[in-house]
Amino acid sequence: MKLGILGSGNVGGILGRRWAQNGHSVFFSSRNPQSDEMKRLIADSGPSAHAGTVAEAASASDILLLATPWNATRSVLSTAGNLAGKLLIDATNPLLPDLSGLEVGTSSSGGESVAQWAPGAHVVKAFNTVGANIMADPIMHGQSALLFYCGDDASAKKTVHDLADELGFDAHDAGPLTQARVLEPFALLWISLAFSKGHGREFAFRIIRR
Repeated sequence: MKLGILGSGNVGGILGRRWAQNGHSVFFSSRNPQSDEMKRLIADSGPSAHAGTVAEAASASDILLLATPWNATRSVLSTAGNLAGKLLIDATNPLLPDLSGLEVGTSSSGGESVAQWAPGAHVVKAFNTVGANIMADPIMHGQSALLFYCGDDASAKKTVHDLADELGFDAHDAGPLTQARVLEPFALLWISLAFSKGHGREFAFRIIRR
């Protein structure tokens, strides 16, 4: 698969590197593609990884991972060009700057905003409910961390499921994109437990059935 990473920080860097190491062609984007940080990321990712601008990454890829800070998300999408027909994995969360809540919620979601800002893209909300450390290694004591995703296109969701599964996640379809209205607060629960309630970052959720 040809994957473009819009936002090559912790989340984008870890997921992109792991996919590249699995043999996918990965195009990381950066405001400074020739920076030492990007050169290290490309070297760690292997021969199938490349770096360039946001527009170059979007043009070269069929699947895009959006992993930007919320306050930069709309601007980054505006520089990506026409994304119609592309699969856009939205890993963002519309967090307030102090992590105390969400800028968007209840009657809408960040995921739905992303779909409005990228008309024609097949938006799937995913990789937003756990920290980057869990993305680096989602297996704990032999069990896979739970990862929900949601979207309106069945084929796009199947692709995202497979991309999550190959990284070791227990991936589950949560329904249409409107379900981002509950997945984003679910992400806030993980964040608050990790950073405010003393749990630390090395935990994830599971589904248990009787």
